[in-house]
Amino acid sequence: MPKAVDILADILQNSVMDERHINQERDVILREMEEVETHDDEVIFDYLHATAFQGTPLARTILGPRENVRSLTRDHLKSYIDANYTAPRMVLVGTGAVEQQQLVDLGAKHFEKLQRDGKGESLRNAEIHFTGGDVKARDDDLPLAQVAIAFEGLPWKHPDSFALMVMQSILGSWNRQSIAGSNVASTMCSQIADAGLAHSVMAFNTTYSDTGLFGVYAVGEEEKLQDLVWLIQRSMLNLSTNLTDEEVARAQSQLKANLLFQDGTTAVCEDIGRQLLVYGRRLPLAEVFARIDAVTPETVRRVASELIVDREVAAASKGPLAYMPDYTFMRRRTYMLRY
Repeated sequence: MPKAVDILADILQNSVMDERHINQERDVILREMEEVETHDDEVIFDYLHATAFQGTPLARTILGPRENVRSLTRDHLKSYIDANYTAPRMVLVGTGAVEQQQLVDLGAKHFEKLQRDGKGESLRNAEIHFTGGDVKARDDDLPLAQVAIAFEGLPWKHPDSFALMVMQSILGSWNRQSIAGSNVASTMCSQIADAGLAHSVMAFNTTYSDTGLFGVYAVGEEEKLQDLVWLIQRSMLNLSTNLTDEEVARAQSQLKANLLFQDGTTAVCEDIGRQLLVYGRRLPLAEVFARIDAVTPETVRRVASELIVDREVAAASKGPLAYMPDYTFMRRRTYMLRY
């Protein structure tokens, strides 16, 4: 462990950033960008962020435009490190055969010179706002359409963030290769499977420090898109009205089971780091379970009414889209489907 922490500290604080190596890595990143663009499920969420958070940093892709990669210099990288590699933004985490006090001592030894305040420009305090909207990348040569529909979610520390986790579990996920077929607990997934409206469907809850995205991602055939979108929106709106105690209890149990069966030290390490950065501490599992159990059907209905009913919607789609509803159709449905 001393060797590992020493290497990490050296990488973070003493990188040489030789121009030759930067140019080599620049070519690697450009090739990776080309590969990412072939993964429709990643591209569609880039599109979704672009239309959901227009004009803000969250609208930008993680990799950025090619011209930025080509023009990056050592000075750009150094400026970014000076602004963002600071003590309040870092957590040293160890899992597995780790002695807590040894890790603390090593952290104090190797990171004592880490800056508390960043120098230069940072996006940490940039204003983020949800606008909603619709973006379509029509390509009739593709066999299937990718669709993502979302509403503004909640930040990590919001009191109702656990209610959104339960809502995501209620909506669930499904694909045609599932051994359960249409016999899934999620009402939305069961109805989509019975009607053959999609090849796969997945609810998602993406959370950030000051906002989030809550929605459904689906892959389906072109001629079924209108019915698919209609059913997805109805299912999301039903969270504010037609919700049973059994659905909430099932979702809570499933959510807790997923947390219990986190696999491997890597997943646990990431979870500890995320919680320390967000909450300043690691939430004990008993506390997490208590927060999940505190979510009642009334809580779900209230949160769904506040976030989904008659709210701006963001949608992104790619592929053959002749039957994909437009933004006006989807926005109107957020109000009319209540009835």
